[in-house]
Amino acid sequence: MVLAYIAGFFIILFLILFIIDKRRVSNGIFLTLALFFTILAVAYGLMSTDSNLIALIVVGVFFLILALFPFLIVGLGIGLVYNGRLMAKREGRKIPNLLTLFVGIMILALIVLIILQITIFDSVWLSIFFTALFLILGYFSFLLFSFLTSSYIYQYNRPRLQQDFIIVLGSGLIDGNRVPPLLASRLDRAIVFYYKQAAKKFAPQIIVSGGQGPNELVSEAFAMKNYLLDKGIPEDHVLMEDLSVNTLQNMRFSKTLMDDLKPKYRSIFVTNNFHLFRASLYARKAGLKSQGISSKTALYYLPNALMREFIAIIVMYKKWHITVTALILLGMLAIGIVTISFG
Repeated sequence: MVLAYIAGFFIILFLILFIIDKRRVSNGIFLTLALFFTILAVAYGLMSTDSNLIALIVVGVFFLILALFPFLIVGLGIGLVYNGRLMAKREGRKIPNLLTLFVGIMILALIVLIILQITIFDSVWLSIFFTALFLILGYFSFLLFSFLTSSYIYQYNRPRLQQDFIIVLGSGLIDGNRVPPLLASRLDRAIVFYYKQAAKKFAPQIIVSGGQGPNELVSEAFAMKNYLLDKGIPEDHVLMEDLSVNTLQNMRFSKTLMDDLKPKYRSIFVTNNFHLFRASLYARKAGLKSQGISSKTALYYLPNALMREFIAIIVMYKKWHITVTALILLGMLAIGIVTISFG
């Protein structure tokens, strides 16, 4: 019963915060906690029944998951290595494209080290080290699941067809002046929303946001504007914001542009699905009351992209995560000293 109350508390807390503002990291954390305690409450409720068969099934499922867990971790490592190789083949051997490859190798290497520690090495400090490592990995795995949960539920945001502005976030150009497929998908999504709203109410203005990178011949905004004009969007419905160099500046500079044009307005932003949630955090940080809509991304690209997004969000709140990690390490160090001193 207590577990059910805890689950209910986190569900209610999630719903309240989600209704107030969908753009919160805490939404995913509270939903993850709600799911965890709901599963525990259901399992405990089934175990408490008078049916021995149901209790046996619950115990069997638990031990099956426990037995399969090591194989799932190995499969995850192999899958990430495969994805990393695929990314390198299709997107090039740049370090950002090899993130899943590095993480996959690290997972497999960690498994080998754990096996060696259990079978060959027998050291108190090694045991403490691996315990601390598992606690830290557990903490960040919880945050990763919370991030994925937040990203998933935010995909179902459906803004009304009464927007004054559509902000399209830029990305790098091909050959310094051409819109790549990733950016084209964002622009195409904006075009669909533009025509859908124009058919029912009024046509919004599209703000293309993105400055000129060091290897680019024109600004991203300029290339995006030309793309929209080629697709039939009227030139007087396209506004350029060509000074921003990151997502936060996309939001801030676009907000300034909209504030100058219209005191009261409604706006949305468009980006790829993997980038949508983090972009919403920056919109909130910039004081922009915009929700986002997403364009689809190739499936092979998603694992690497989501991992980059997760790392970027961790960096956004790095002070908190450094503090938690330090507390775990200090706690395990203290346990190690006490164990050796009194062992």
